[in-house]
Order: sequence, then C-alpha cells, then structure tokens
Amino acid sequence: MLEDKNISKTSLAEIGEFGLINQIKEGFPIKLESSIKGIGDDAAVLDFKKDKIVVSTDMLVEGVNFSWSYMPLRHLGYKAVVTAISDILAMNAIPKQLLVSMAISNRFTIEAVDEIYNGMKYACDKYNIDIVGGDTTSSVSGLVLSMTAIGSAPEKDLAYRNGAKENDLVVLSGDLGASFLGLQVLEREAQVSKVNPNNQPDLEQYSYLVERQLKPEARLDIVNLLKELKVKPTSMIDISDGLSSEIIHLSKESGIGFNIYEEKIPLDSIVIRTAEEFKINPITCALSGGEDYELLFTIDQKDFEKIKGNPHLTVIGHVTGKNEENYLITRGSEQMVPLTAQGWGIETEEEE
Repeated sequence: MLEDKNISKTSLAEIGEFGLINQIKEGFPIKLESSIKGIGDDAAVLDFKKDKIVVSTDMLVEGVNFSWSYMPLRHLGYKAVVTAISDILAMNAIPKQLLVSMAISNRFTIEAVDEIYNGMKYACDKYNIDIVGGDTTSSVSGLVLSMTAIGSAPEKDLAYRNGAKENDLVVLSGDLGASFLGLQVLEREAQVSKVNPNNQPDLEQYSYLVERQLKPEARLDIVNLLKELKVKPTSMIDISDGLSSEIIHLSKESGIGFNIYEEKIPLDSIVIRTAEEFKINPITCALSGGEDYELLFTIDQKDFEKIKGNPHLTVIGHVTGKNEENYLITRGSEQMVPLTAQGWGIETEEEE
C-alpha cells in the first residue's frame, strides 16, 4: 500500500509542481564545498577544482525494478540513492552530488512523495551527498525515478573496467546472493498475502536477506579502505547483475580471461540455508542473482599482503592470459565450467 487511507493526505494538485519543488528544496540544503548552487536555479553549479568528474545515471521503474507489494516508500528512496552512487564507487571515485528526476501519477499524495525523499535524505546524510537538482513530470502509469550521480577523484585514482592484466588477483567485497534470495522471500510472501490478506508474514529469520534487497548498502567504506591500504585496483566494477556478468564485463573490456574458484566465493550461512529451501544452488545465486552492490576488482599480486586477512575482502580468483575464456573452478572436482551471463534467469533444481 502507498499510504494509510485513515490519515488525512494532501494531493499533488493542491501545491502543484513548483510547490513540490520548493518543498524538496527545503529538505535538501547543500553541505559540500563542491556544491556551489543546488536546487532552485536552472542548473546546479559544482566546483571540483583539480579532480576528474565522474557521472552515472540509474533508473528505477515501478513494476519492473520494484513492486509496491513489498517495497516501502522510504526504502525505495534509500535504494535509489545507493544504486546510483554504487556506479561512482565502481570507478574508485567518491560520490558527491545527485540529480533526481521523478515521473509520478496523481494517485500519489504529498505525504507519499515525502516518504520517498525522506529515504533519499537518510542515504544522502549517511554517504555525505548533496541533491542539487532534477526534474518532475506526470506519469499515466507508475512511478519512475531517474538518478544522476556525480562524483570525483584524482585522475591517478580512477579505476576502469579495462585495466586487468595477466596474473592479477580477483578480489570481492562482502558476500553474494543475499539480495536475490531476499527478493524470492518477499515475492513468496506477497503471493501468500494475495490469497490470505490477513496473513502476517514472519520475516525475522530472513531479515539479512530482506534488508539486502530493500536497503542495500553502497561500499564507500571499501573505496576508503583501499585508499588507506594504498591499493590501487587495476580494474573495477560493481555487482549489479551477478558475479558471472561482471566478470565477463571485465574480461571483455580488458581482453583477458579469468578463473574464479567456487570454494572462495563468500556466502552467508542464511544464503546457503534459504537457497536450499528454494531448491536453488547457492553458488547460482551468487553467479546470477545480482543487486548485491558489492565491489569486484583486480589488484597486482604485489598488493596481496596489504589486503591479506582483511575481513571485508576475499580473493576469489585470478586473471589468466590474453583472449582466454572465463571459468568457474568447481569445488572438490575442480572442473572448469565456462562462465555465462545469466542475469536474473535462475532456475530451481526442480525446473532443471
């Protein structure tokens, strides 16, 4: 549900587009020195001095990227910020500003819009980001959020997808598969609620999975950690479409092959347990699930000692040779299985 119908709500028509913009402006005063002019003029004015500017755009569409059957308004705002700035972090840069554009229908109230922006504000405060502009327009179907993230970094710090070289180590932050399984749990409970609206789902045992889906975290801490350790990734990408897809992106851009070891891929215990419940191989969730927003990168072997034993980082493989294929080295049998980009197309064991 978008709102509690028992509470008085304000329609968008009552304050109009300009009133909505003014209300948003009041909630987002600029904080950063690089934000010279924010919401309220024809364009934002930014000053990055000697740093290179990094820009990325991300879009969330109702019915495609999220469903109101399980997505709270505030969580949507938070997730919209995280998905946008994750691409900036994947360049080994620091996100600084956001432009937020929204297409919204008249079934939403001012209070509903406020909830979305409250989620954005919470994320912006956490990651020290200014919202400096955007656009609003009407929608005849559902809600669309378009986020343009702006960041910066010294040129020497920037990491691209095409820098991996032979014998580099492949490093991953965090663990994988939780977001995909969180979505499976939420969609299952939504179907149960359709049959029995009075059903109150008990999601406590799935809290980690659900949070990873509804409220993912951007790995700003990893970018800062690498700077502290004085480790410069040779290539870098974030995990939005599953580990397999991201490895293939790095491989294609760098013209080089990768070997990934199944036994090295980090999986939380609740991921393993819930995957078994859904009759899915947990490694498949990691390879093809997506929306984990962890950082995947390569480093020179000489930097291994700097990251060795760090609880936030796991070496999961290595770069092979130029124009080589990409393989998953399976646990135990050590078979070499070609990696394929499957995205969210995961089958259960019963369907295979």
